[in-house]
Amino acid sequence: MRRALGALALALGLTGAGCAFLEDEPPPPQLVCRSDAECAAGQVCFVDGCGNPGGDIVVEVQPLPKAGLLAQDFPVDRLRPEQNLELFSPVRLRGEVSRGAAATADGGTAPVPYRAPVHLLATGESRLIPGVARRYETTLTPDDGAWALPVGSGDYTVTLTPLDTALPPLSRTASVDPATGGTVTFDLPTASRVVTLAGTLVLQGSRKVAADMEVQALDELLRPLSQRARVARDTGAFQLALSVEDASRDTVLLRATPVSAGDLMPWKTFVVEPSRIPSSPLELGDPGAAVRVEGRVLETDGQTPMAGARVALQGRVAGGGTFQGQPVLTDAQGRYQLLSLPAAEDSTLTLVVVPPPGSPSRLTLQPVAVAQVDTALPDVTCPARRGVVGSVKNPEGTGPASGVRIVVEPVGALTGWPQPPVGFESPLTTNSEGRFELALDPGEYRLDFLPGENLPRVSRFVTVPAGADDTAPLELAAFTLSRGRSLSGRITLPPDPAVAPDGVAANASVRFFRVVTVAGRPDSILLAQTVSDSTGRYSTVLPTR
Repeated sequence: MRRALGALALALGLTGAGCAFLEDEPPPPQLVCRSDAECAAGQVCFVDGCGNPGGDIVVEVQPLPKAGLLAQDFPVDRLRPEQNLELFSPVRLRGEVSRGAAATADGGTAPVPYRAPVHLLATGESRLIPGVARRYETTLTPDDGAWALPVGSGDYTVTLTPLDTALPPLSRTASVDPATGGTVTFDLPTASRVVTLAGTLVLQGSRKVAADMEVQALDELLRPLSQRARVARDTGAFQLALSVEDASRDTVLLRATPVSAGDLMPWKTFVVEPSRIPSSPLELGDPGAAVRVEGRVLETDGQTPMAGARVALQGRVAGGGTFQGQPVLTDAQGRYQLLSLPAAEDSTLTLVVVPPPGSPSRLTLQPVAVAQVDTALPDVTCPARRGVVGSVKNPEGTGPASGVRIVVEPVGALTGWPQPPVGFESPLTTNSEGRFELALDPGEYRLDFLPGENLPRVSRFVTVPAGADDTAPLELAAFTLSRGRSLSGRITLPPDPAVAPDGVAANASVRFFRVVTVAGRPDSILLAQTVSDSTGRYSTVLPTR
C-alpha cells in the first residue's frame, strides 16, 4: 500500500465530543457513547465518540531500526481483510552544510562545503499520528558538506552544532515523508558574521562562583543561539559565539547552570541586551551555604515507614536562582538525609517524594521550610493514590468482560506537577464482574484495555486531580468491548542486499492508530500492534461492529 501523504488533511480532520470519564450521569452534551449499540449502523464507540472502524486509520511500520530502517506512516482510507503494506526505501533526512561562498570559474559564487565534524539532533513527531514523538541524533563528519541521518517520517526541528565551539548552532525545520525523505540546508556564518561576546559570571559583587558553571544564549522559545560556554572558575570569564543576526536582537536569554548537580549551585536565567554582556557582569546571587536536611517519609497510613522512596528538594533560593537537588533514597525506616541550599527569605522549597513501585502512596509535593542551618523536617505522610474504578462488558453488552488486561499510559501533566512515571501494565485484570480498580498519581492518562480472545483493544482517557482531600474514587462510565475482525497481510520493501535481499520485512513492528480529538486537541489511539514473522506476514485484530 503506497498512499499519497496528501491524505493528511483527512487523517487529522476528525473531531470528537470529549472525554468518556464521567462521574454519575452527565448532561447530554458531555455524554460520549458507552457501547457500540449507541452508534449508527456500521459505527463503533471510540474514546472520542462513534466512528467508522474501517476508515480514518494510520498505520506505522518500523521495519528494522538497528539497520536504519525506521518508522514509516501511511493513512488508510479503507481497511481490507488482506491489507498488504508496501514500504519505501529507508527514510533519510539529507542535508548540506556550508560555510561562506567562493568564486567560480564563470564569475559567480558557490557555497563552500563544511567538512568538519558536527552534531545533529532531530526532534519532532509523526506527521500523521499526533503524540507519537520522534528523536534522533548523531555526530558525523559531512562528506564534502553532505550528510544523511536515518529517521522516521515526521515533522522535525533539526539543530546542527559544530564541534568547533567558535561557531554557533543553527536550527531549521524539516518534513520527512516515506516516499521522498526530507532535506535541510545549513550555512554556517563566516568569521566576519560571528560575534564573540565576552562576559563575566560572578556570585555577588567581586566574589567568584566556587563551582564549575556553563552559560548559554537562548531565544524566547529556549532554542539555543550559542553553544554552552564553560565559565573560567578563577576569573568568572566566558565567551559566547553568536551570529550577527542573533547578536543584534533586542534581548536574549542567558542561562547559567552548574556543570555538576553535586556542586550545590542554583541555575539562573538572565534577560540581557547582547551589547551589554561585556560591560555588565551576571550576578548569580549568593544562595548561602549548603545545609544538611533530614526527615522521614511515611506511607498513607501515617505509621508505616516508606522505604526506597526517591526524595529531592527544589525551589527558589537566595539571589533569585533555582535549586534542583540530587535525589536520595529513603532507608528501611523511611529516613533520608541530603544536602541542600536554604530557601529564599520568606519562602519555602518543595520536597518531592516519588514512592517506590508497589506503594499505595502517591507522588507528593510538600512545601518545606529550609533555614540557613541544618534542618530536621517534620515527617511527611504521603496521601493515597486516587482510585479509578469502572466496569467493562462483553461485546454483546449482556454480561461482564472478565480477565481484561489494563495498560496505563501517562499522556500529560497537571499544572505545577511533574508528569507521572512511565506507563505500566496493571498486575490486575478485570474481575468476574468485569470490574477494575486502579490507583494513580495526579496526571492525565490513557487507559488501554486488552481483552484477548480475538477482541480488539479499547482505550479511554482520565484526568486524576491533585486534591488530597478528595479520596472518593473516580468512576469511569461503564462501556462495552467492540467485536473484532481479523486483519492480516504481508510487509515488503525494495530489495536491499545489506538488510533485506528478498524484499521481505521480517520482524517488523506494526501499529494501527486512530486519530482523535480529545479536550480540543488532536491525539491518537493505539488500536492494535503486532510483529511480522520471518516471511513478512502479520496478523492482528481491529474493532468492528
